[in-house]
Amino acid sequence: MSLLAVLFADFLPTYAGSYADQRFLLVGLIGAFSVAGTMFIAAQGIPSKKAMFALLPAFSFALAFPILSIPFLEQLYAFVEPALYSFYFAAAVFGGHALVAQGMANRYLEIFVSVAAAACFLYGVMSVNVYLFALVDGYADLSDLIPWGFVNIRYWSHVATWLLPILPLAVLVGPLGKFRLWRTIVATGAGLWWWIIFLSTSRGSILGITIGVVFAALFFGRQGWPWLRRFLIYLLIGLAIWFVLSVLVPSLFFGETELRSVRVDSAGRAPLFMEAWQMSLQYFPLGMGPQSWLTHDLLTQAYSENSKYGHPHNMYLMWAAEYGWLLILLFLLLALQLTVQLWRRRTALLAEGDTEGVLMLAGVVASVIAAFIHAGASAVFIAPGSMLVGLFVLAGFWALIVSPLFSVRQRNGSNQVLPKKLAFATSSAALVLILWLLWAAQVHTYYLDMKADEIYYHEHMSERTLPRFWFHGNFPRPDTR
Repeated sequence: MSLLAVLFADFLPTYAGSYADQRFLLVGLIGAFSVAGTMFIAAQGIPSKKAMFALLPAFSFALAFPILSIPFLEQLYAFVEPALYSFYFAAAVFGGHALVAQGMANRYLEIFVSVAAAACFLYGVMSVNVYLFALVDGYADLSDLIPWGFVNIRYWSHVATWLLPILPLAVLVGPLGKFRLWRTIVATGAGLWWWIIFLSTSRGSILGITIGVVFAALFFGRQGWPWLRRFLIYLLIGLAIWFVLSVLVPSLFFGETELRSVRVDSAGRAPLFMEAWQMSLQYFPLGMGPQSWLTHDLLTQAYSENSKYGHPHNMYLMWAAEYGWLLILLFLLLALQLTVQLWRRRTALLAEGDTEGVLMLAGVVASVIAAFIHAGASAVFIAPGSMLVGLFVLAGFWALIVSPLFSVRQRNGSNQVLPKKLAFATSSAALVLILWLLWAAQVHTYYLDMKADEIYYHEHMSERTLPRFWFHGNFPRPDTR
């Protein structure tokens, strides 16, 4: 359902437009994950001390968003965006824990990767169809025509960053890989997505995927070679498709080929980075408050003279500017803990001779690293399409690397305390549900106020509309409160 809403939103009936509908879907999904996960975990009993230690950095990071926003209670919608991040990362952890407890981590990823591969194939084939019609009409720049369901191709590119590293798994794990037709479908879909990346010169995707793949290749060595080999084959197929569709075909239609060049400058991001950097230093190590990028008094001359954007095109500088460097420190501690646990999990899989487990872990690790590197180049992580796809990848990632820590301890006489466990689980889930309902109500109110402000914005402001939490990315603004 999530992949359908993300990739084919323009073919579905909408309530508030594809961007807003995806955001509402994300709010509902992470709420369901969080409530169900809370009840499930509490019903299993108290985890071991080792498991609790493993959970501590993740929950500290997730809770830091709303906690660091408490000093800004008087601001409009102070907890709307912080709660989004908090519920999101908690939902990924809860989902991963539930998969481990049910012994479903590998099966879940097999299904998700297969569905993603099929969706990428359909999306890619439809893109070729649009491209050919565009050529007939004398229009060759496909990046202006696709993708459907996204505000622009940059928001599509982060979904591609999540998915391309894991597509080789669709033929390496699970039963479908033995069918030639399926292998052809997966290779064609992956190649077409690479073609769109080359066509649109998505530097963030190329940078993120390169770093993620290189890290995974070095981390897993020759044991990860089947995954890397398949990944490189798909990349070469993408280059071949690009050469045929974007070089040969246009030359036949137009007599010449216009190739987009890869920019080597910051594409106007440097003033944004400097503005966010200065914001992050105002109340170091705390930030200027949630969504203060949209409402703060400008600090640097370069940004005041530059075009205004809904975010500074760097997720980490945005977090530092709005929530403070303390949040970034917690994020780095979480990344360090996950790296250590990843090394232990890799060692265990190699010792067990679990070839499929190694390949699956290599692909998922490359996807996660690529997505978070890409977020540092354009901050597209916050787009609802990216977060919807990333939620399923992060849940699988968490399940794969921490699975040995979440075995539920068996106790004698556990049936006697089952009613107490259920009571604790129910009350815990009820508390999370109440918090989520309060937040969801604020999200809907925020949406309605944003739509009302949009009329004023278009009539009185000269800036273009840019996405952030909603598509109207310059709201809230101080002059309309």
